[in-house]
Amino acid sequence: MDRPGVRVRIVACLPSRTFLIVDQLGRRLRAAGCVFAEEEAELLIGTDLTGASLEALVRRRIGGEPLETLLGWVAFAGRRLLVRPGVFVPRRRTELLARTAGEHARPDAVLLELCCGVGPVGATVRAAEIHLGDVDPAALECARVNVPSGQVHLSDLYADLPATLRGRVNVLAANAPYVPSDQVALMPSEARDHEPGLALDGGPDGVDLHRRIAAQAMDWLSTNGVLVIETSVSQASLTAGAMHEAGFSSDVLTDPEIGACVVVGRRPST
Repeated sequence: MDRPGVRVRIVACLPSRTFLIVDQLGRRLRAAGCVFAEEEAELLIGTDLTGASLEALVRRRIGGEPLETLLGWVAFAGRRLLVRPGVFVPRRRTELLARTAGEHARPDAVLLELCCGVGPVGATVRAAEIHLGDVDPAALECARVNVPSGQVHLSDLYADLPATLRGRVNVLAANAPYVPSDQVALMPSEARDHEPGLALDGGPDGVDLHRRIAAQAMDWLSTNGVLVIETSVSQASLTAGAMHEAGFSSDVLTDPEIGACVVVGRRPST
């Protein structure tokens, strides 16, 4: 699993005292297993906390809490999105999902982001109407801030969405969980111990939610609407299969640079 996007370059012209503190803190973080220790040290010092308050934050990071929830934000597609402890933190690979959704969204589009978490797609894509659905109230509170123009819905997929959305959605995007159940225990502790299990576990083969989303998507999409689901390269055929079973044709798109894969579903040409 890739790290969420908060990496920054150490600035060479830091004041000497600050540089020394960054170096010392970086050593502690690296000893604790943080791969990007120096960058993380600079970000933690950049919170402007000092003394006992900074030390408490450092100890929490060394204890395995995600850096992003300690900072209160995650970098995503050139933006800072609000994240809070206990929510799923968007990864950089989801930028492909956002880009692909954006490519299909006209200025007058209706966008629906299911399993939205803190709303990375809704925060990135320009659309006339944005709806975000998730089962996690804490994540939706972040989404309200990240997508102030959006409408958030506490909903298990389509269950509690407004009926007025049926047949009107131009772009339906979802980063539903796709980690196979038996692999969740193998994930880094940052995710396994600090993010909701519902946001990680995708069922026995990882695509249970993809099947549920695809099965009802036709009812919610407009005539030329598209369904875009994030998946992994190894599971793309399963995600595409779920779309085909629901009546969609599909294309698989990848971005090896960020380790990303999405499947785009369309109604077959007649």
